[in-house]
Order: sequence, then C-alpha cells, then structure tokens
Amino acid sequence: MKTIGLLGGMSWESTVGYYRAINMGVKSALGGLHSAKIVMYSVDFDPIEKLQHQNNWSATASILADAASKIEAGGADFLLICTNTMHKVAQQVEEAINIPLLHIADATAEALLNDGVSTVGLLGTGFTMEEDFYKGRLHTKYGVNVVIPNPADRAIVHDVIYRELCQGKITGQSKKEYLRIIESLAKKGAQAVILGCTEIGMLVKQEDTATALYDTTILHASKAVKYALSSRR
Repeated sequence: MKTIGLLGGMSWESTVGYYRAINMGVKSALGGLHSAKIVMYSVDFDPIEKLQHQNNWSATASILADAASKIEAGGADFLLICTNTMHKVAQQVEEAINIPLLHIADATAEALLNDGVSTVGLLGTGFTMEEDFYKGRLHTKYGVNVVIPNPADRAIVHDVIYRELCQGKITGQSKKEYLRIIESLAKKGAQAVILGCTEIGMLVKQEDTATALYDTTILHASKAVKYALSSRR
C-alpha cells in the first residue's frame, strides 16, 4: 500500500471528511483492521483565506508548496490537495515536489464521463465557479460542458461556504437556497451538479434532491484509495 499525502486544513472541517472517506475505502477494500497509510499537513486557513480575497495567489502557492514538500519528506508517495479552490495553484505545488499530484478535477471528470454526463452544473467558491482553472480543465481535457449559477446565486453559494460551512455551521435556510440553486442549474440543462467545494457535502446530500450530485471530496478520496492500492508508482 502506498502512503497518501494529504494537504489539508482548507478548511479542517472538510479534511475530516477526507480522512474518514479514505480510511473507510481502505477498510472496505482490504477488510479486517486495515487502514490507510497517511502523511497529513494541515495548514492554518485564516491567512490563506485572506490572501485569496486579496488576489495574492502567488503567496498562497508558496505556503502550499512548502507544505507539500514537507509531506513528501514525511514519506508520502503521492499528494492530494484537499480543497477545490486551491487547485488554482496546483501547478506551482506540483513543480515543488517529486511525487504525483492527483488533481481533484480529474477525479470528478472521470466519474462524470463514466456515467455519461456531458453537461454539468458547478457549485463552489466564487473563484472556482468563475475562473478557468477548474471548469476549463473539465472542458478542455475531458469535453465536459459546465453551467454555473447567475451572479446573485454565485454570491450566495460563496458566502455560505466561507461564513458558515468552513466554520462548521449548517443552517436550514442555506440548505434551502442551495437546493433552489441546484434546481435552477438543472433547468439550465445540467444533467448533474458538482459539489465543487469540499464543504458542500456537509450541507447537501443526494437524498435531498432528484438531481444527481457529484461530491468532490468523496470522488477525490476514492481515487486516492484506488491509487494507493494499485501497483502504479
């Protein structure tokens, strides 16, 4: 079994979900008392969040690249960045290490294509929904068309993530708004909706909506388990 490197803490609320899903996946595959071999570095999210909103992505890249190097030094065989938004600096992180980086958008796209989904809605931070580092990868590399909410709804999705979900707050009103927005994306032609922020799965579950949901935390964790248990290096 290969050792999984987790670059987490953005937020720690969702990193808990990664740890649980990965260990459950290994236990399911191997049985008994098996659990995943993990090296994790959890950053302090507050300064990173401030840098994000200051548009100082080079500084965030330096923080994550340093953390990734420490994870590699700790013995990890490959790396996951446990957040969608910070894949904006995935290339800089990848250049700082000598181990593979499993990209969250790749894990998501593979699941979409396997299910025959060619047009998908995307929920996430404003950075993820509006910039090209995530939806551009889905379209250019995999041919998946991406639909995003209108500007007012994007603001709601973004604010709930930072003001509530990243702080472990779950409210009925926010869930109601997210479900409304998911329905609006389906009406725009989305065959499914990506929960493209690793905290959203805390708020919205598949049983809440008839629209197919793709939880990026679960998909990324599942890809990590498969890679860890494969013979590939």
